[in-house]
Amino acid sequence: MKNQIEPLAHDAKDDQEWNESYYFVFYDNKQHIGGMSRLGFKPNKNEGTVFLILFIPDGTAAFHTCIEKVVDELRKTKSIIGSMEHKRLSTGNFSYQFNDKMIFAQEPESLPKTMQNPKLIKKIANVKIDLSFKPIHEVYEYSENMTDESRQIGKKSGDKHWEQIGQVNGDITIDEIPYKIENVIGQRDHTHGVRDWTGVGNWLYYVVWFNQDLCINPAAIITDDGRISSGGFLFEKGENIPLKSIRVLKQDFRPNNFPISSELEIIDAMNRVHILKGKTGPLVPMPFLDNQGNLSILTQAFGEFELNGKVGGYGSYETLRKIDRNR
Repeated sequence: MKNQIEPLAHDAKDDQEWNESYYFVFYDNKQHIGGMSRLGFKPNKNEGTVFLILFIPDGTAAFHTCIEKVVDELRKTKSIIGSMEHKRLSTGNFSYQFNDKMIFAQEPESLPKTMQNPKLIKKIANVKIDLSFKPIHEVYEYSENMTDESRQIGKKSGDKHWEQIGQVNGDITIDEIPYKIENVIGQRDHTHGVRDWTGVGNWLYYVVWFNQDLCINPAAIITDDGRISSGGFLFEKGENIPLKSIRVLKQDFRPNNFPISSELEIIDAMNRVHILKGKTGPLVPMPFLDNQGNLSILTQAFGEFELNGKVGGYGSYETLRKIDRNR
């Protein structure tokens, strides 16, 4: 496979909130262990933020986050913040490494509350992650195949989004208990631009794997007046097929705005109509509160999916919901 990989880093624009981020998600559907990690750099603030979430086979979940000063010269050469590194190798493969303590909670939904309520902490354990990522297809960039309206609506979630599916191998060790990760499917995302967590609207971002010949990655932002920014791709038999439009047929949420299930109508660049149904599993909600008091909840979860009647899909089920605090 000829891999036309994107540049590692980009020059920042003037906006203080301009950021460049690197996201990685994987899931072992046999062992029921998976996770997601995001490194976010704001070079105009010399700031770097990392979050790492692990879902464990026993139903618990673990979380690690930190914010630290990162000078721009370092950002452009290494994607590392604190104990988490997303490393690009000369081969075009990637390495994901972490070695530090993580906070564990019996109930994944309670993880964000452990900072204010230590009684919710099940344990604090040493975690070591050493995973490799080998791409199985060409990089796909969202904006190149989006309509002008979709690009404009999507400005608050970034200007460029590079996506790539890969095969993940390696080891995860939790309190000296080893988990061997073998031939698992994962995906990486590389984004730059302004990321306005509380002003972007509601969004969904699913990374769905059936097998190494069939995956789908729909992403949609839904504005307050109902307009939709559609992006993403269908990976089918070695080919990236752009998604032309996404229509939300149904979304179910609990009273606390945590997602339950959804149904999407997706039309691809070949004008084929696809119906994608998803159902979420355990989730970790991440609140974002801005200086004006606006609140959004970003949920990170894994779910089960069905595409055009084909069952057995699995992958990440991410939603962002603006919260009306006056209700």
